[in-house]
Amino acid sequence: MDLTLDDAKRAARVLRDQSAADLTHAKALEIVARQLGFRDWNTASARLPAHRGISAPVPVFRSLDEARAREFYIDYLRFEIEWEHRFDYAQSVLYMRLRRDRFVLDLSEHHGDGTPGSTVWVPVGDVTALHKELHATGYDRMNPGIEADSPGGPTMEVIDPFSNTIRFCQVAT
Repeated sequence: MDLTLDDAKRAARVLRDQSAADLTHAKALEIVARQLGFRDWNTASARLPAHRGISAPVPVFRSLDEARAREFYIDYLRFEIEWEHRFDYAQSVLYMRLRRDRFVLDLSEHHGDGTPGSTVWVPVGDVTALHKELHATGYDRMNPGIEADSPGGPTMEVIDPFSNTIRFCQVAT
């Protein structure tokens, strides 16, 4: 897989966020550049492509309650927060980007962003392993099964607290 500049920046953010030491973003960029075989970040950013063609879409799901969203997406589905945004005024609504492996999802409390009841289809390598992992979390508001004879392959469907559906499908290879 060829890396893009965005991939390298994301790697630097993860390195910085998971470092026990006080690591600046600039230092994390330099470390990632060297790990990729470049002399420094400036060289890496000049040589790595920004992106290739059209990038993968990022679905936006409407979220109506921050605590329930975090419980479902972070605690249950094990997404990580890439970033969060609120405007600077009091009682500002939350917009956040989540990631789990290559699945990127935005959650928004902004009126008009996403429609409750939306659905996204997500290919997975092993739906049975994901099913076992989710059951092991102890989240008692969801007990999904696996539909073995779904058209795209075995599928597990989860529904978030705002009626949005994620269909995890193990695609036949």
